[in-house]
Amino acid sequence: MTNGLIMRGGARALVLSLLLYLLPVAAQAAQSLDTIIIESGNDRPTSIAVVPFAQPGLLQSAAPMADIIGADLARSGQFAPLEAANMLSLPTTRREVFFRDWRVLGVEYLVIGRTSQALDGALGVSFSLFDVSNEREVLSREYAAADNGWRDLAHQVADDVYEGVTDIPGAFSTKILYILAERAGRPDARYTLLAADADGARERTLFSSSEPMLSANWAPDGKRVAYTSFETGRSSVVLQNLETGVREQLTNFRGINGSPVFSPDGTQLAMVLSKDGNPELYLMDLSTRALRRLTRNRAIDTEPSWSPDGKSLIFTSDRGGKPQIYQLNVAGGPPTRLTYVGDYNARARMLDSGEQLIMVHRGPRNDFHVAWLDLPRDDLRLLTSTSLDESPSVAPNGVMLIYATQAEGQGVLAVVSVDGRVKYRLPSSIGDVREPSWSPYLPSPVRVVSR
Repeated sequence: MTNGLIMRGGARALVLSLLLYLLPVAAQAAQSLDTIIIESGNDRPTSIAVVPFAQPGLLQSAAPMADIIGADLARSGQFAPLEAANMLSLPTTRREVFFRDWRVLGVEYLVIGRTSQALDGALGVSFSLFDVSNEREVLSREYAAADNGWRDLAHQVADDVYEGVTDIPGAFSTKILYILAERAGRPDARYTLLAADADGARERTLFSSSEPMLSANWAPDGKRVAYTSFETGRSSVVLQNLETGVREQLTNFRGINGSPVFSPDGTQLAMVLSKDGNPELYLMDLSTRALRRLTRNRAIDTEPSWSPDGKSLIFTSDRGGKPQIYQLNVAGGPPTRLTYVGDYNARARMLDSGEQLIMVHRGPRNDFHVAWLDLPRDDLRLLTSTSLDESPSVAPNGVMLIYATQAEGQGVLAVVSVDGRVKYRLPSSIGDVREPSWSPYLPSPVRVVSR
């Protein structure tokens, strides 16, 4: 967030834009995100039964694949999976399915499947999705993955089921980035950039430092990330290759180097630099590392994000006296103000339609919420209700968004649907987590065997 924008003074640019991120926060040591807490869901979720999959041989000791699939679907808030204990039968093949059993239970959709493991350890899954009321097979597919791809297979099945029912691509196979702050503000502080599955599982460390990190963002190909690091004693923009782990410092100018975000085609990086005395928006050509300055204003211009077509930047500026959202054509011309509702709007992301924004909005009680704004109608709706919600990042299917909030004095990650009806938290026992970023669709480690 950009609380520094609302203040005045000659030194505001360097100090105040980063103030919120550097506030000390209590933290604890640990290993990963904890159990998901679903706070609210769809008023009329679809009843679905994900029958325990056949898991022969050594796979019997693996986490039940049906449980992972069911948890994914439940987490979307649009499905109400039936507990296995309440099922009248446990079919794993089409001929074992008796639709009357499922109609009696009020089940609308049924998922059955089988898993396998080859001699070389490779994993496989075959599954079918049925429309119970019409006694119709909606889809049937088979996938394979490496011996470490158990959860990849489960998330892929959940994606297919979600799309088969809703006609919207699932996003369970995606990843999230976030920053863990341990003992922030103390001499032994530790800041770690982490990546995990969208449900918080399989967390892995990308980089760790005794100095803060901010504003991590994915490249469109999912193979690189960019973020702000203070490891040199001042802010710098860092590009990291996720496949090789190689890190490159792109900027380390005096003052602010921050808020890097990739263009939709991955060829450019927008960022905020104050190397000329004031925070301004810049573009870096990633093939040549050449910089181009986009804004020239005495105000603070910060927090850029791209329009879906890659032709303009959405950013926060106090050039009108209060932090508001503006849009700037990267080819040139003056920026256009987009927000007028409220005296504080920041950290905006434009949805694929080009007509809606997700942003941080300050409410009448001086608390900060994630909000949805329909630009043509100037219709603003609050999606969250806690007092300090920030850093929203939208899933690639445009249905859900992840953000940072506070629970019991600790930073946690939470997810809300863009209509505000579905909410859940990813609580953490590992310390203070912040700055989430939802990945784009990633190259899949799962191989299609048959469709």
